[in-house]
Amino acid sequence: MPIFLRSILSIIFLAVFCVATTPLAPAGTTKPLLVYCIDVEGGQATLFVTPAGESLLIDTGWDGFGGRDADRIVAAAKDAGLSKIEYVLITHYHSDHVGGVTQLAARIPVGAFIDHGDNSETNNEPTMVGWHAYQKLLSDGKYRRISVKPGDALPIRGAEFVIVNGGGKVLDNPLTGAGHENTNCKPTAQPPADHTENEFSLGLVMNFGELRLVDLGDLPWAKELELMCPVNKLGKADIYIATHHGFNFSGSQALVHGIAARVAIMENGAKKGGSPSAWDIVHSSPGLVSLYQLHWSEEGGASHNSGPQFLANLDGPDAGHFFKLTAHADGSFDVQNSRTGKTEHYAAHK
Repeated sequence: MPIFLRSILSIIFLAVFCVATTPLAPAGTTKPLLVYCIDVEGGQATLFVTPAGESLLIDTGWDGFGGRDADRIVAAAKDAGLSKIEYVLITHYHSDHVGGVTQLAARIPVGAFIDHGDNSETNNEPTMVGWHAYQKLLSDGKYRRISVKPGDALPIRGAEFVIVNGGGKVLDNPLTGAGHENTNCKPTAQPPADHTENEFSLGLVMNFGELRLVDLGDLPWAKELELMCPVNKLGKADIYIATHHGFNFSGSQALVHGIAARVAIMENGAKKGGSPSAWDIVHSSPGLVSLYQLHWSEEGGASHNSGPQFLANLDGPDAGHFFKLTAHADGSFDVQNSRTGKTEHYAAHK
């Protein structure tokens, strides 16, 4: 073969190889990714809708209350144009996370459930009630069950969801771009050990183009340190869903200051979560622009609550307002407060 022809073929091969091995942007990057932080009164219900139209709900809120939490989740799903939720991830089996699962399944089709495996807290009656209700729902064979562990990627198109904690374990190796020494790992007093289902809670990191979101469920402080010290296995984040509703058994400085999110969202209730010490750690985080709360925290009082524009629900009667995030692959995003109708814009990284 002539030398010039071989040179041309080599150039063509190199070009094809580079195209094939260059990471592609998320499918449908012209469309945004949506995140709804739904008010379930101190529980969790966080709905993601990717540009590919696939959906992930993290937790289902409480049982009872006339189906209040399930109704609020379905309303958010309809706002997003959904008639089905493809995946429901149950972080753990406490009542404020798995409680609403049967009421939800009765109101909207669900494709599959994701969990950390079997319940670990067999000596707690409310937890067992939630666990048995979940098992009964799965037993009719209508739903696929997927049990995951740290390092697993969820089968969701349009964004990357990586499990970073679950089943009492955390990531062995840092995520891509993470792994640097964490200077926030200074010795500090820790809250009492928590060996309940919280310790087994699932948590994830979502990557959408240049944007990263961290949600660790109700992971206790000591387990956070395993993720963050001596090296930061998660890297920096844009959005932090405050661990354990902003309760002071979680939300260590090593985690919160280590990921240095621009925006934090505390999914608290008026009487649950939003502990002053946890609020202080988030509020003092380097690079923080805004701290949103689903509720005014009665425990926090005047000195440990964000301004009204960052509160979905003010002090007073329950209204069920929520936050809606609209995220773009360039790292920019908007946060809309359903109570005020106003939107705050956060620009892409410089």
